[in-house]
Amino acid sequence: MTILALGINHKTATVGIREKVSFQPEQLEMALQSLIQQGKVSETVIVSTCNRTELYCHAESSELASIIEWLANFHQVSATELTQYLYHHADQDAVAHLMSVAAGLDSLVLGEPQILGQVKQAFQQAREAGTVGSVFERLFQSAFATAKVIRTETEVGQNAVSVAFAAVNLAKHIFSSLHEANVLLVGAGETAELAARHLRDQGVKTIRVANRTVARAEELAHLVGGEAYALSSLKSLLPKSDIIISSTASPVPVIGKGTVEAALKERRHQPMLFIDLAVPRDIEEQVNDLEDIYLYTVDDLQSIVSRNLEQRQQAATEARDIIQRHVAEFTAWMQSLNSVDLLRQYRSRCEAIAHKQRDRALAQLAAGRNPEEVIQELSQRLTNSLLHTPTLAIQAAGRRNDFSALAAYQKLFNDSSQD
Repeated sequence: MTILALGINHKTATVGIREKVSFQPEQLEMALQSLIQQGKVSETVIVSTCNRTELYCHAESSELASIIEWLANFHQVSATELTQYLYHHADQDAVAHLMSVAAGLDSLVLGEPQILGQVKQAFQQAREAGTVGSVFERLFQSAFATAKVIRTETEVGQNAVSVAFAAVNLAKHIFSSLHEANVLLVGAGETAELAARHLRDQGVKTIRVANRTVARAEELAHLVGGEAYALSSLKSLLPKSDIIISSTASPVPVIGKGTVEAALKERRHQPMLFIDLAVPRDIEEQVNDLEDIYLYTVDDLQSIVSRNLEQRQQAATEARDIIQRHVAEFTAWMQSLNSVDLLRQYRSRCEAIAHKQRDRALAQLAAGRNPEEVIQELSQRLTNSLLHTPTLAIQAAGRRNDFSALAAYQKLFNDSSQD
């Protein structure tokens, strides 16, 4: 059997295609067990996010077409259409791909940390569905360990690589702590939402959202525990704000020099940080002429992002070297599972148990114990010792709902009983 990885992602398919084969959380358990029940796959984990749907399977390499057919049938799409967007990897390439995904090297934003949590969640769901056996337990734990090493030993996850993240990092450098800062988001689009999420992650307590459409401002404010206002409230909101991040789609500036001057006066010239992420600009350029004002535009941040992205690319090269080392370690473990070594280890262990019980019985006979009692005790002790480890393994598989392991044990005992 081999390890297979197949799927589609943001590189190979548009969001319209990705939506067709994504798995909702409530579908996953049924999907995992359905795939196992086909009899073509012994273990499987499904990773489904907004940017990718991937199936990891322990199966014969010849079953790839069957797995694709199952995926197409499950989502009621054409297998022929689906295949043109699919990529697939096998053996070491599949292991390396999983490790790259977990480390964020295959993400839309290089090095983003969220994907590791998403892969961990997918693995846990597969565990609970009973579709993870010993091979995938080892595989995914190896992937998580590899991602941790990459985070620790490289800078692949360091430095901002989106203007929204860069804006929040800039604010963090200017204000020693963001916990007590009052933040105003002008606009409630995608960029504002990204900035709001980063601000919340930094522990900002007060986030106000001003938008032309109040309903959208309320949606975003609800998402991050903030307050929603109409754009017409800007004049009263500015004096209360330490950090202003603006990203509207307005064709003309929405914040002028005069309005900022009035806000500064009301604040008694406490410094204000303005970050203008809009194109065309939301904040009049002349605002930068005012004392106690720090104004940065999207161009200022873009140069930071470009520089940081280059640094992440360099770190990604180091990360791939780490992945190759961990792939080699996992491959060595897989090779240790070959039947000859397994049989040799099993025979050696059983012989050690038999010798121990034999020596005990001989000592009892030498001491003058009844031979019939010694043989009876030998038989019982030998049976208990030989069954101890398999019994624990079966019990553990039952507790984990590890159906693939239980099926293997059942096959072993059924085949043995036929001899």
